[in-house]
Amino acid sequence: MASRHRVISDDLRTQISTGRIKAGERLPSEAQLASRYTVSVPTLRSALAVLQGEGLVEKVHGRGNFVRHPFQRITYAGGGHTPDVQAATNAALCVSVRATRLRARGRVATLMGVPAGTSLAEFVCLSHEGRSPHSLARIYVPRDLAPAALPESGEVSCGEGIDAELAVLRPALAEIREHVSARLPTPEEAATLRISSALAVLAVERVATDTTGRVVQAAFLVLPGDRADAVFITRTVTEKKEVEG
Repeated sequence: MASRHRVISDDLRTQISTGRIKAGERLPSEAQLASRYTVSVPTLRSALAVLQGEGLVEKVHGRGNFVRHPFQRITYAGGGHTPDVQAATNAALCVSVRATRLRARGRVATLMGVPAGTSLAEFVCLSHEGRSPHSLARIYVPRDLAPAALPESGEVSCGEGIDAELAVLRPALAEIREHVSARLPTPEEAATLRISSALAVLAVERVATDTTGRVVQAAFLVLPGDRADAVFITRTVTEKKEVEG
């Protein structure tokens, strides 16, 4: 026999899929739903957690639980662009940027190949569809390759965004190395993206170097697994040598 919270999640899922509860609509309070289904609030929250993990319901702190609108999927094209472009090129998505100056430390210093304390510029790019967060990218570049005037916090772009400015300032790239993994989000990532801590994310660690071997950019991209695809294309060229007879 199915557990009580599964019965509740199945019922709510049916109501959402049939349109009885519409996208964007706020669900009754947890106390009201618990009373309606004659269960405890913890049991009701377990049912909602199932729907949150499936991407059907979004819990907004201080406001309640809402039915999500169907997500536009993001396609991450490996090696081709900087992470924020991948989100921005999707028509319905915009990217908000928060830029700061900081000192390199930990994993960032290691990837950038610089001593701890080296001055860097950090760009935190949060893509969003309407009011719903969609993906998160943290991009690090040496201060001499960052715009002299960093973007204002909260600046929103629906085009190429900060990547266009960075591309102008950086030298030609010789290599882009990416490490892709699936994992659970950190508490900060789950809160920022407003996803369940049980929903797997696609995590991309990206390092770009120029022709001198200098690391000119390190980036960390987090894409919720319920709306992300990754595509990697390898092109091979076969050269035919003409043999003169």
